[in-house]
Amino acid sequence: MTSPELSELDYLREIERLADRVKAEAAEEGWLSFEANPEASTPLQRSVNALARAVRSYHFEGDGCTEEDRPPVRLVGASVLKPGAMPAGVEDDYHEVCARIGVEPRIEGWALWNTWSDGELKVTMVVSAVATTEGLLENWSRGRAVDPVSPLPSQIALVRQGWIGPMTFSPRSVRRTGLGGEPL
Repeated sequence: MTSPELSELDYLREIERLADRVKAEAAEEGWLSFEANPEASTPLQRSVNALARAVRSYHFEGDGCTEEDRPPVRLVGASVLKPGAMPAGVEDDYHEVCARIGVEPRIEGWALWNTWSDGELKVTMVVSAVATTEGLLENWSRGRAVDPVSPLPSQIALVRQGWIGPMTFSPRSVRRTGLGGEPL
């Protein structure tokens, strides 16, 4: 029997799934440690502990695992705007928000990436990388402080001064600001 052809991203997800199973079995046996290895741990246990500490993210397009040539963007927060699925706290509909921001509505929606400019000004990038942002938010919901790679120039619709909210804060920003996830 031949194995299915996997894309690079699907391969990473499968490796992560298998590593998660190894981690779950080690936890079930009662010896998994995310801290320093106990003195009595075997080489296999030390290796599994290292694996469990390293494999803690859900892979998504733009996570940096396969885009080595693009640096990450350090985000404060992000949100996704889609027809019929707006962030909590947004009263306007998708078309009204797009008009206010200054972009044409797209069926796929838009992602808002809140970050800083080189001069440390608060800026929001409006990007077409909706799937990347959804993967990013999935990681953040699990407390994983990951950042996406820089979008391609063709993915950036515009950059606006100031942060557009409401947004989901990155775990790193929550710790840094002490906001505890409270809205801005």
